[in-house]
Amino acid sequence: MTSEVDARPEPRVWRVSQVNRAVRRLLEGQLESLWISGEIANWKRAASGHCYFTLKDDTAQIRAVLFRADAARLPIDPQDGMEVRLFGNLTLYEARGEYQFTARSLEAEGDEGLWRKAFDQLKSRLDAEGLTATDRKRPLPRFPRTIGVVTSTSGAALRDILSVLRRRAPWVRVMVAGTRVQGEGAALEIAEAVRRVTEWAAPDVVIVGRGGGSIEDLWAFNEEPVARAVVASPVPVVSGVGHETDVTISDLVADLRAPTPSAAAEAVVPDADVLRDTLRAFLPRMGRGVRAGLERRERAVVTGPDRLARSIQRRLAPIEIRLDGARDRATRGIHRLLDARARRADVSDRLLRAVRARIDRGGRELAAAAGRLEALSPLAVLRRGYAVPLDPSGTLLRSTSDFLPGSAFELRVADGVVEAETRTTRSIDDGIQPE
Repeated sequence: MTSEVDARPEPRVWRVSQVNRAVRRLLEGQLESLWISGEIANWKRAASGHCYFTLKDDTAQIRAVLFRADAARLPIDPQDGMEVRLFGNLTLYEARGEYQFTARSLEAEGDEGLWRKAFDQLKSRLDAEGLTATDRKRPLPRFPRTIGVVTSTSGAALRDILSVLRRRAPWVRVMVAGTRVQGEGAALEIAEAVRRVTEWAAPDVVIVGRGGGSIEDLWAFNEEPVARAVVASPVPVVSGVGHETDVTISDLVADLRAPTPSAAAEAVVPDADVLRDTLRAFLPRMGRGVRAGLERRERAVVTGPDRLARSIQRRLAPIEIRLDGARDRATRGIHRLLDARARRADVSDRLLRAVRARIDRGGRELAAAAGRLEALSPLAVLRRGYAVPLDPSGTLLRSTSDFLPGSAFELRVADGVVEAETRTTRSIDDGIQPE
């Protein structure tokens, strides 16, 4: 027999993931999208682009996430402690069972919130660099021949600009660099369009602009790449963004700020009607100027020869004076040169006579020395009848002791040598002692 307890059905056992999924569906199904306000804490932008943070008040807090596509629309990241309001949905992060708020929009409390803070931060940096200073602004050309336009090719702003230019100055050449003017990445495209149009179109002036819209729509013109490109432009830039009440960073750094795109077109070209009236008024003045010029030239032709003669005389007079002085100096120089040449000739004659006398004196002295040398020569002594005895080695024999009986020797005479042999020696006492 089965008991009553055994007859009860088995209880349903939930998995953790099933519970979390059911709670998530319950939250998302019961609560519609809502606004929630609080203070930012622990803000973190991940490498994926998603932003994770905590929203809290005095007594409670809730985790929140702003996914990449929505976070990309923020002008700057909010700081911890900033009061904000979020629009989105409550949900549950199933993997960790954490209750969180998925935000689709984030706004700072106060005047224009994050947009105004981002605007003020960039403006302060550019002010510090002097890029918004009035003395940096360049004047616009009075009569431009080529105008560059940077805007959307599908927007009303381009149609307004072209209409004004055709009406006021149909002779100008217009070069359009099309670009997106709002949305993520638009600022970089606008900056590149400014660089591109100044490089390949060589304009005299550039218009940068777009039509009106919300602050988010106009935000691309409040970003730093656009400001840097406008400042770096080699030609003046006119910024016409939005309506008259809209002021953007590009307006502040441009050489001229126009309240609208149409006003920007009017600023860069003169009005054709005004220009025609100016030319009509100028024609009589130009005629009077031409007549006055012709009269001056006629007087110059009449009086020209006399003035030319006087001018030539004034110019020639100092030249003639210099020539006379040069002739006098040249004459004196020639005389000095001739006198110097005569003196040099006299000196040359005296020097030649002195050299000849010295040569004659030297010849006489040389002859006397030769005679003395000849008298002292051994050959001269031999020619006087003397002979010189020499042993076989060529040594001079001076005394009888040098001659050994039977030894051979030579007698050197004036014209040759006599071979001799010692037979005997004897001394001659003439009072002279042999050496």
